[in-house]
Amino acid sequence: MLRFLYLNLYSFLLFLTGVLAVFLPLYKINIWALIIQGIIALCLFISAVKLLAAWDDKKRKIAVLLGKNSNEIQPETFCVFMQAPCGRLVARFVLSELGKSHEYKELIKMKKPFLEAAKENCLPVKTVIYINKEVPQR
Repeated sequence: MLRFLYLNLYSFLLFLTGVLAVFLPLYKINIWALIIQGIIALCLFISAVKLLAAWDDKKRKIAVLLGKNSNEIQPETFCVFMQAPCGRLVARFVLSELGKSHEYKELIKMKKPFLEAAKENCLPVKTVIYINKEVPQR
């Protein structure tokens, strides 16, 4: 239970922020402020639900990381996880399970600055799908 709460900390924070956004008395300012408030709260709730829905995926990734790093720590396996706050929680949890929490100081160096990560993730990507169909013989 504590594992679930710890690894979904950001989901709960987003949900709590959404609840707080709903209870702000913006209807006293203007009706448009109430509409904007509702949209913001809805976006926060949707993000929280998406993060909570990834619980099974997190459990799988934790098992894989524990398996790959059981003998010795391989920093390259943590590279993807160090780019997001939820992934850093997963990395920290795996390291604590392995009894090597002190290694986190080395892994945090792999975190990219926000602007660099944003530029890298906003590049257009071309997706090509190849369908392997048999060509009819004449």
